[in-house]
Amino acid sequence: MEEFQSLGLEHVVLCPGSRSGPLALAAGHLAQNNLIKLHTSIDERSAAFLALGLATAKGTCSAVITTSGSAVANLLPAAIEADYSSKPLLFLTADRPSRLKNCGANQTVNQEEFLRPACRWVQQGPLEGIHLLNYRELNRLVATAWYYAQNKAGPVHINIPIEEPLHPVALQQDDVFAGWKPKNFALAPTWKVQGIDNYFEEDFVSLDPSKPGVIIVGPWRGNRQKLQSFQKALRTWHSICGWPLFLDPLSGVFCDHPGVIRNWDLILPDGLPLPKQDLQIMRLGPLPASRTLERWLRDVRGTQLLITEGDFRKLDPLGKAIQINMGLDIWLERFEANNSKLTRKIGIQTENLLSKWLENDNLAQDWLDDKLPPNGVVSEPSLARWLSRLLPAEFNIMLASSSPVRDWLSFSDIGGYNREIVGFRGVSGIDGTLSLAMGIALGIGPTLLVTGDLALLHDSNGWLLSFPEKPPLLVLLIENGGGGIFSQLNIDSPNQESFQRLFSMPQHVDQQSLADAHYIPHRQVSCLEDLQFALEWGLAQTGPALLRVCTDSFQDAALRNEIRKSLGKLFAIISQNGLSN
Repeated sequence: MEEFQSLGLEHVVLCPGSRSGPLALAAGHLAQNNLIKLHTSIDERSAAFLALGLATAKGTCSAVITTSGSAVANLLPAAIEADYSSKPLLFLTADRPSRLKNCGANQTVNQEEFLRPACRWVQQGPLEGIHLLNYRELNRLVATAWYYAQNKAGPVHINIPIEEPLHPVALQQDDVFAGWKPKNFALAPTWKVQGIDNYFEEDFVSLDPSKPGVIIVGPWRGNRQKLQSFQKALRTWHSICGWPLFLDPLSGVFCDHPGVIRNWDLILPDGLPLPKQDLQIMRLGPLPASRTLERWLRDVRGTQLLITEGDFRKLDPLGKAIQINMGLDIWLERFEANNSKLTRKIGIQTENLLSKWLENDNLAQDWLDDKLPPNGVVSEPSLARWLSRLLPAEFNIMLASSSPVRDWLSFSDIGGYNREIVGFRGVSGIDGTLSLAMGIALGIGPTLLVTGDLALLHDSNGWLLSFPEKPPLLVLLIENGGGGIFSQLNIDSPNQESFQRLFSMPQHVDQQSLADAHYIPHRQVSCLEDLQFALEWGLAQTGPALLRVCTDSFQDAALRNEIRKSLGKLFAIISQNGLSN
């Protein structure tokens, strides 16, 4: 634990257990000396997602400590999300020594294999017990694990067989810690991992900035600490090409960036006049959650270049793009090196196209203001639009998977992008939604979680993380009778009762009573006029609070379709008749 702390480990989430007792005592001692921040959780799944939220917020690896057995299996959902969203996470799991394995001893399973498919690196301590490691071996184990978590941006797992005795008495603990001094960061492990980033060997693929193109910025996948260099490279490239930007809400790029088309998801395809020649597409990271965009990309002609931030997995489900993984900043360095005499003058055709797209974008904004006024019955599209305007700028947002992240993409106002927006689209599950939000709030400050009722119920143990830290988290619960997103999929079902049983699965749980049981203050929002006052109340609470709104998923699905069809018809008329806004 001291070795990991010396490398930068700041947050540790501890779960209860006997075999993990020595790790717990060590973590507790470091916490008492203010060298780490220790959080506790009785639920290993919830603990792992709390640590993932903290790692996302901080950009540095957080650790989870569990005992042996099924405790380790509960870490898998968070490990998968950390893997696919490229977040550093460290799992330290205690195990029986080899003499107690495969012989019927209590609480022994093949836990060393559980997380292997999702981890960047998996290792065990000596099978007879970690006490057999000498300092150099320990140094190497820790440094290698930290390297893979931080530099390869993903989860790592160290399974640690621990021999008895596990629980020294107080006098023995005093002897162990007598004269102990905190380790200086300057004395960090000397073992160095020689990592080779093979994207330096990739072939360079260029684009022509003098011709029209579009930049699509998907959800940010990578270390938070590298986001600033990505943002800088994007601004530089845009100053060269002048292409419009289609931003995902989770891209990490703010709407004050020049060339942003705010409602591209609604104005595709009719609201985007295309050039006569092929259109170049620069895709940064995975695709946003937009079927409209996917259909458009399948049909558009021209080169599509996909640049990932060091993620070597294939991220092009359309099969249309050339994928390179060197990261935008390195790609830009190579582009500028190959085009040192390039005159940075944006082409007239690009300027004209961008001007038309911006006009149509403004038209879509006005259309949304008319269709989604700030009064009356609450709908999910109207929530996305008005939350983005009413929420104070210092508040961050976490969007749950499913409908919230899609509605934010389509219907939010510009204020929805001028803040930190977090989501977990790696595997797009509802696992750990509340626990993730708790970690985000602890890591970066006041946060609003926008979530549906099934996602919140699925992780209701996350409320147990409210104390004693009391993270500044406001939860906006959209209660729409189960999995509301399935109402948008046009699933053919014999009747509504059958549809609910097979897909939406509404649960008869009073979420406000559940909040009461966890001592969470709550308030009901009855109409859009109440929203501002409810937000003010929620933001004034010390610690987590809950706002509940009720919506009709079928009516909201019809509203989304009506907005899209109406805008599409309007843009088609403008295109055919050359009408201005």
